[in-house]
Amino acid sequence: MFQTFSGNSRRPRQVNLSGQNTNPFAQSSRTPAASGAQKTVAQAQQERLQRQQERERLNASKKIQRTWRGHKARKDLADSRRQTWDELATKEGASNSTLRLIQQLQLLVAFFSPRRRDDIGRLSSLSSRISCLGYQTFLARPEIQPQLGQLAKVTLEGLQVSQPEFISSLLHLLVSVVDHRPGVIPKISQAYYTYLSQYISSGEISKNSIDLVLSAIRIPLVEHIELDDNDQIVLNAHAAFSLYFLTTPDLASSLGGFDELAATVNVGLLSSALVREFSSASVEHIQDNRKLWLLAHFIVIHRLQRRSSQEPEYLRALSLQLSLSSGAIIGRMDAHDPEANQESIDGAETDRNIPLPLPTFVKNELLSLVNEDSITGLLAKFNIDYVKASVAGEEDASLLASYALTLLRIFPQRGDDIRLWLYLGSMKTPDGTEVPALKFFWQAMSLTNTFSVIRADSKGALTLLRSQIQRRQFLSSDAGRDREWRTILLFLELYVFVLRFTDDEEFLSGNVPAFGQASEPVSRIRQSALPIEDVKRLTIFLKNLAFTMFYNAGELSDDGRPAAEGSIGNYFGASATTSRFQAAEPEVVTKRIARMPFAGVAGMTFDYVRTIVASVMRMLYERDSRRRFLPKDHWLMTSRFEMEGFIPAVVMEEERQHQVREEGEDEDADIDDSQFADDREYSGLVGMSRPRRAQQIESLRRQQQKTARQKVLAAVGPRLEVLQNMPFVIPFETRVQIFRQFVFLDQTRRRGGNVDPDIWRMSIIQQSQMSPRHTRTAGHELLGRHHAKIRRDQIFEDAYEQFYDLGEGLKEPIQITFVDQFDTVEAGIDGGGVTKEFLTSITNGAFLSDDTSPRYFIANDQNLLYPNPATFDERREILKAAGFKENSVFWKETMADLSKRYEFLGRVVGKCLYEGILVDIGFAGFFLLKWATYGTESGYRANINDLRDLDEELYQGLLKLKNYPGNAEDFSLDFTITDKVSSPGEADKIVNKDLMPNGSNVAVTNENRPLYVSYVARHRLQVQPFRQTQAFLKGLSEIINPTWLSMFNQSELQTLIGGDSSEVDVEDLRRNTQYGGVYQIGDDGQEHDTVKLFWKVLKELDDSDRRKVLKYVTSTPRAPLLGFSQLNPRFSIRDAGSDEERLPSTSTCVNLLKLPKYSTETTLRQKLLYAVNSGAGFDLS
Repeated sequence: MFQTFSGNSRRPRQVNLSGQNTNPFAQSSRTPAASGAQKTVAQAQQERLQRQQERERLNASKKIQRTWRGHKARKDLADSRRQTWDELATKEGASNSTLRLIQQLQLLVAFFSPRRRDDIGRLSSLSSRISCLGYQTFLARPEIQPQLGQLAKVTLEGLQVSQPEFISSLLHLLVSVVDHRPGVIPKISQAYYTYLSQYISSGEISKNSIDLVLSAIRIPLVEHIELDDNDQIVLNAHAAFSLYFLTTPDLASSLGGFDELAATVNVGLLSSALVREFSSASVEHIQDNRKLWLLAHFIVIHRLQRRSSQEPEYLRALSLQLSLSSGAIIGRMDAHDPEANQESIDGAETDRNIPLPLPTFVKNELLSLVNEDSITGLLAKFNIDYVKASVAGEEDASLLASYALTLLRIFPQRGDDIRLWLYLGSMKTPDGTEVPALKFFWQAMSLTNTFSVIRADSKGALTLLRSQIQRRQFLSSDAGRDREWRTILLFLELYVFVLRFTDDEEFLSGNVPAFGQASEPVSRIRQSALPIEDVKRLTIFLKNLAFTMFYNAGELSDDGRPAAEGSIGNYFGASATTSRFQAAEPEVVTKRIARMPFAGVAGMTFDYVRTIVASVMRMLYERDSRRRFLPKDHWLMTSRFEMEGFIPAVVMEEERQHQVREEGEDEDADIDDSQFADDREYSGLVGMSRPRRAQQIESLRRQQQKTARQKVLAAVGPRLEVLQNMPFVIPFETRVQIFRQFVFLDQTRRRGGNVDPDIWRMSIIQQSQMSPRHTRTAGHELLGRHHAKIRRDQIFEDAYEQFYDLGEGLKEPIQITFVDQFDTVEAGIDGGGVTKEFLTSITNGAFLSDDTSPRYFIANDQNLLYPNPATFDERREILKAAGFKENSVFWKETMADLSKRYEFLGRVVGKCLYEGILVDIGFAGFFLLKWATYGTESGYRANINDLRDLDEELYQGLLKLKNYPGNAEDFSLDFTITDKVSSPGEADKIVNKDLMPNGSNVAVTNENRPLYVSYVARHRLQVQPFRQTQAFLKGLSEIINPTWLSMFNQSELQTLIGGDSSEVDVEDLRRNTQYGGVYQIGDDGQEHDTVKLFWKVLKELDDSDRRKVLKYVTSTPRAPLLGFSQLNPRFSIRDAGSDEERLPSTSTCVNLLKLPKYSTETTLRQKLLYAVNSGAGFDLS
């Protein structure tokens, strides 16, 4: 039936040739060998590869053979030509000598090789024989004209490798060829001037050769200019001359002087060439040091030509060079390191964190740019050209602004001198009228489209700035927009300078015609004063621009990398020498951004522009706060916010910023600095540059992280940025509520949600009880550190000894136990009231100290307090009198202890603000201004008006000097000042100090007296009390975030400290009063009869008596900012018995009035006024 059945039941064997494993359960310990189709494909690929390699080998061998045959043929041909050349040279006789020279020249340019010494000898021999016939005669032969270009090239190649004995003849030949054929210059100019530079630098040049070298320099620059129709040949020659010859170090010494060289150079063409080269990427390969030598030589050439004015093209070339070399100048101008100065120009292995000093020649030429004659010459040139009233004149104005701004950025030490000389200058308007430079630039600024757009609408500023940032990113430029920005920035630089020494009367004199009646000479300050209407327009512009730059900072600022700041030395205040070991990407970013800064001016970064705008705006606001000249709500910008939800939004931003800061601190803490410790130990050894490189890369990375974090902070807190830098755009009451919310948020965060002091203490105890046994004492130790036993007669000393080490821990609730002189504890439990009494007692004792205790603060004529500026000087004199050496251990400890005391006083005031405790202390306005500007971009800027709060007599004296119509030198003043130092039991000591370097040798003149006034104000307000002020503000900032204080001006801060100075609101006080004892309100809701009498009497009193009552109970005569609901503890009244002969008494620590039950209004009024006027208090009851 089954025909295929063979009688064998075994399954037939199957052979699989595919190479695949058909058994899914089988496991193999080895990889099966390739076979079948896969093996065939692999073999085919291998064979194809072998054939390809064989073809490539064959082609390569053919190419090698072909190259070798070509080389051998050329070599044989060259040798044949050399043989022919030698045969011609050995022929004698004068006949046909010229023809032989022509043949030899044609042969030589064909076979010459600079690697063969015999070829150089042949070229030198040819040059000598040509000189016998006369170079110009021979080179004029028509037969050799096609070979002149090649002759110049081979002669230059021969010079570059020739021995000294050949140089003279070859150089003569080269100069003659260039002189005869100017067309060869573009092809060899770079190598030509490079060789001349090397030849001069080699030191092998003899005095006899200098004339030849000068001719070689001069001929491409000045000969045959008339043959160059478009000046391209000569322009190219000047470009090569500048980039490859003027970059040679110390040319003046090598050439024996610079006069002859300077006389041959066309400064106009040289300037045009430099503008062309520096506007492109042609100079990126040139080292920074060589660029500096080029800059110095360029300056000296112009100066030696004794040009009376500065041409626009020269100014443009100079400005471009200064901008691109700014990073190599800043930080090195004032560096002093003779050993470092001996380093080679290419730089040996040195510590690049230490800036190398500039060569003396370079430094002197750079400083010549910032002397009075140079600036005056600049203004004179501008006066001449601007009368044209043309587009060229407008460009000249922008050029002047660009140049002046560049000088200000590069020479910060001479910044005030530059601003002064510009300020003293006058400009001519198109109609020929002379106006002060400040007004001229104001007029130019007010006519710009940028000013008009931003002043009209604050939203327009965002569009303009976006385009500015985008152009920087894509390295494009809008010349017209940049010109406008330069004019604006120069005006702001001058205006912020002038505001420093302009008093209020002069500032407001802008509305008075200054040039009308000439009965008396008008001062330059009054001539420069702007009309109030113009000031109003300016403030609107500044306000709109600053708002955009702060509110949209995250969008408009740089990309988070520190490149822009690094390239310009952080606004020219830091070392300019950058590390040679930088990550490649940041270096590229640095160069990219440096090429296209804000407004096309080096150093004009976004941060710089924002800082100068904020500074001018804040100075005008402070002046308006002191003496109002603008409308009431002029500074408000509430329309830009949704005010209903503004406070919660700001609080949310503060919380976000706090989270970002904490994350940043955690990241910084995670970095283990120990990995660099060993590297630093060996960083000074030879060959140990890699550890330094790693360290610098890590430092750069941290800086990038910090910059990026700052950008994130600005992005998550735009409202906070505005509040901290221009708070006046928000109503004062709103800012006070925000401040209290910030404090409450901080208390909640620090105390784990337990803001109430008693609840916080209980939570600490509970947490310690729940902790492991060996850590249970930690909570009690924490509470113990916040408890102090204070002697009544040593309040400040005991507080300092027991609470200083707490640091910012003073924010937490503290407990005070008062003891008398017998160490007897006073009755009472600190439930908050004793803390208030303790804090107010410290402030009264330390700030209002008598002659027997240290005078940490002193009062002015209005009894307003400021740090005693002589404290450290007096302490220094005491130590000297005691025989201690300066900088000894005890000396340092004593001075540090004094700083700590000021720091502790700052913490105490901060604690009062933190807890909402009002203190009856008034601080001087200039001192409060430092609180408001501490940690902000603009910072505190001393001015003559603030000096009035310090010393009225000095203020009036400076006004007389400033307005003196005669010669200021009649006063015989110099730039020094005398400080008075008091020592116990001795007469006051007078110490003279310089207001500027070498100030004792600088007389006060009519021209520089504004600087003298400014420097005196700066010394008295900033320099002399600097250490005291910084210590106080450091302590204050540990309790109160400086950005919170920056939300208020000086008068608002005083209100925050001492309360509202407006009339006491009796009804508000009545609504927020608590009652105790028999005065407690019952179920009927009616007040006690005596309480009703008290409110009636208080309401009938005048405001001065009401304040006395308020101070009698609360220790301060002013109400809290947001009303008596903010008084802590609340105002309270309780009964003090039925004896109507007793006087009312108080417990100011808890704001408690103890009022006997008086039955008549007359008695209550009489007893109350007697008590508040006599000072009866705690112990009377």
